[in-house]
Amino acid sequence: MRTEGDTWDITTSVGSTALFVAAARALAGRRPDPLAVDPFAEIFLRAAGAEWADLLDGKAPDQPLLAPGFGEVFQTFLEARTKYFDDYCAAASAAGVRQVVILAAGLDARAYRLPWPDGTVVYELDQPSVLAFKQQTLAAHGDEPRAERREVPVDLREDWPKALRAKGFDVTAPTAWLVEGLLPYLPAVAVDQLFEHIILISAPGSRIAIEELDVVPEPTRAALAEQPELPLNGGADWVHLIYNEQRSDAAQWFGAHGWHTAGRTLPDYLAAVGRDIGSPTSDAPVLPTLVRLVTAIRP
Repeated sequence: MRTEGDTWDITTSVGSTALFVAAARALAGRRPDPLAVDPFAEIFLRAAGAEWADLLDGKAPDQPLLAPGFGEVFQTFLEARTKYFDDYCAAASAAGVRQVVILAAGLDARAYRLPWPDGTVVYELDQPSVLAFKQQTLAAHGDEPRAERREVPVDLREDWPKALRAKGFDVTAPTAWLVEGLLPYLPAVAVDQLFEHIILISAPGSRIAIEELDVVPEPTRAALAEQPELPLNGGADWVHLIYNEQRSDAAQWFGAHGWHTAGRTLPDYLAAVGRDIGSPTSDAPVLPTLVRLVTAIRP
């Protein structure tokens, strides 16, 4: 359960969800004609412990990500989400944006794997131990970032704009913000505060990409909560880590503040990129159908 001021590393609480997501990216990247490939996901998983390596090597048949129902749907969800944010970064670069901020960066390796233009600075905000695991793992593997990468070790419930500015963030330069896989772990009031902080330090020409999740229906939530709390399980653990609250609609919120917005549901986006998430056959696969992807640009 979440508590006020709780902390985590990469293998506990909210931090462990980054490994689960990385596992989905790694597995999805092995499928024929993947939408996105993240070669660093496997590096993180093998560094995290034998149980994650076993998942990659097919030695954990009881784990949800390898199940025909949930596993296939969740992998499709993650590869689509990865492509959406990758394409967003490419569009921001093409528009001349050279300042990127990844909130709750987790095991996001875009600073290492995307072809950033010269002069790009990527700021990564997350818990100190999460950022340390990423940097140490990739350094040990001999990997170098393809942009100037600046770590901002901070809890997003604290004064993160101050910490960001202390690392050299330029409030006068356009920024590309990434809010991927974050909002469900914040209470509704904290989401509004996050958005307010972003608009206050976003220069004209800034943009943001957001993944948001509708309230999870109670039958789905109950079904997930009843799953056994096994290692690598994305159900019983996850349902106790999120705040299942109605949040502000991101497109409406930024639109009301003068930003130009565009959004679509995940199933609509999947159809646009030639994928079908399929018909949910159990409560777990319902979750991706609750996802919306939103982009907003400040004129």
